[in-house]
Amino acid sequence: MNTFLPHDLLWTENFDWLPADAPLWAVDALRKGHPVVVRRASGAVDQVAVGVRAGLREQRYATWMPMAVVQRRVRPEQLCDLPAMAQDWPALQALRALKPVLDATGLTWGVSGSAGFELATGCSALHQHSDLDLILRTAQPFDRQAAAQLLQHLHTPLCRIDVQLQTPHGGVALLEWAGAARQVLLKSSDGARLVSNPWQALEPVA
Repeated sequence: MNTFLPHDLLWTENFDWLPADAPLWAVDALRKGHPVVVRRASGAVDQVAVGVRAGLREQRYATWMPMAVVQRRVRPEQLCDLPAMAQDWPALQALRALKPVLDATGLTWGVSGSAGFELATGCSALHQHSDLDLILRTAQPFDRQAAAQLLQHLHTPLCRIDVQLQTPHGGVALLEWAGAARQVLLKSSDGARLVSNPWQALEPVA
């Protein structure tokens, strides 16, 4: 059973599963010990959808990885405590400042995106204008008014904050759920669609 969740980071020392047409930079990234990130997609039960990333923004490669070769996993919620970093980027300053606000929600939360990658690996991924990408685990419905209040409390001049609510059926942007639109975009393993309640089970796509 695939227990990996979107934004989990996975490590392996086995590269035989990479497709023959994988870009050289992706092969090189894995050989350097970089992790892949779990993405949303449906596939074979023994495979996990992953993305390989390197230093440049356009260096993103989507593929499938056998679960049997995974040797280590780090989840976003394991990256909430900041170690001493060589470069204290605005995104990391924002994380330090907003941690008490996130802890006060009583919900499990974590760091994804470039900040999560740098915290997990120590490899440079952030820059002066990087966003801070956060995950909030919301197994139960999250009130829209509470979402709007949280969004306000997370505002900071340090950098842009992008929070994704992880529901049992997929992810939805806190910014959208805190807004007035009747429907919001829910991203699931079967694709993205507009829904009025992200916590309600979805009908299969026709």
